[in-house]
Amino acid sequence: MMTKVITDEKKIDEVLNRGTEDVFVKEHLRQQLLSGRVLRVKFGIDPTGPKIHLGRAIPLRKLRAFQDLGHKVILIVGDFTATIGDPSDKLEKRPMLTVSEIKKNMKDYKNQLGKIIDLKKAEFVYNSKWLGKLGFKEISELAESFSLQQMSNRRNFKDRIEKNEEISLRELMYPLMQGYDSVAVKADVEIGGFDQLFNLKAGRIIQRHYGMAEQDVLTLQMLEGTDGRKMSTSWGNVITIVDKPKDMYGKVMAIKDELINKYFDLCTDIKSSEIKKAENPKEDKMKLAYEIVKIYHGEKKVKEAEENFVNTFSKKEIPEEMEKIKGNIGEILSDILVFNKILSSKGEWRRLVEGNAIHDLINNENITDQYFKISKDLTLKIGKKRFIKITLQ
Repeated sequence: MMTKVITDEKKIDEVLNRGTEDVFVKEHLRQQLLSGRVLRVKFGIDPTGPKIHLGRAIPLRKLRAFQDLGHKVILIVGDFTATIGDPSDKLEKRPMLTVSEIKKNMKDYKNQLGKIIDLKKAEFVYNSKWLGKLGFKEISELAESFSLQQMSNRRNFKDRIEKNEEISLRELMYPLMQGYDSVAVKADVEIGGFDQLFNLKAGRIIQRHYGMAEQDVLTLQMLEGTDGRKMSTSWGNVITIVDKPKDMYGKVMAIKDELINKYFDLCTDIKSSEIKKAENPKEDKMKLAYEIVKIYHGEKKVKEAEENFVNTFSKKEIPEEMEKIKGNIGEILSDILVFNKILSSKGEWRRLVEGNAIHDLINNENITDQYFKISKDLTLKIGKKRFIKITLQ
């Protein structure tokens, strides 16, 4: 039975506009969607970490929107490209992953992707199938499609060159590999984060090299993490789609107030414009946390997570005003607390940790690591009555 393609203009414009940063070429893609032809919509994801976070879920949710219109989704797991390392938006050289690291990261990928995509209606492929067969001759021909000037003018490469930081030839190969993926799967459309724009346009160049019609490109807004920087596994500021419900709920409650609207638009099915704003941002954030947890864990679990949060933050009468101090990412928590005279000594810190008296209120768990390093803002309960908020500077 053939899938019926939906050509409703309102739904198409919603797909093209919500959460998007740029569409290249927008009018061409719109006409393609209105034509009723089934398009092959490609998205590649490198298994650089074992868990998919909300930032990476944004293009997956957009894929699902294309899927709901009746188009064919091609999910490419970059088991080959992950060994090279995508330099997009990286200000330093990304380390190469080993095959064993990639296999470990991929272990649960399909189950996680299935939380968003209808895998029964999608093509699920690994790019080692074709990239692993390319010889030096084919790679040299692909490299002929780009100039050194094009590569060196890429924003993050340009920044690193100006800082006299090393760029390996391996990193220059990445756009060639991702572009060849578009040839292999005969993509009509490719989507990705805005930081992927160079790689996505590379697909058009390489398709042209092989005499194919050039894919349209849709880029999406980037999502900030719990510390206000771009959400990134390597920075540890992530909310993953497999976080436990109470942890996910608590992490959403920890985001900066100015990100509430953006999270509604990018991470839920509700537009921020449809939300009746409360005077207290906490109420809006609770609505947001509820919607996000419900998507990945269902109605029952989100109600339990909300009740847990209320019990932790309301019934325990955590004060709205509390001591606030600053810290740096990667700094040892005990050093921050002693330096700011929250604790008198490292000995007091050790006694409190051993007595389970340092409680992370966001994740609702005790800190048990004597050498715990901060990676995001923290709200701590120390002992029975002292509350401390640590923000990254």
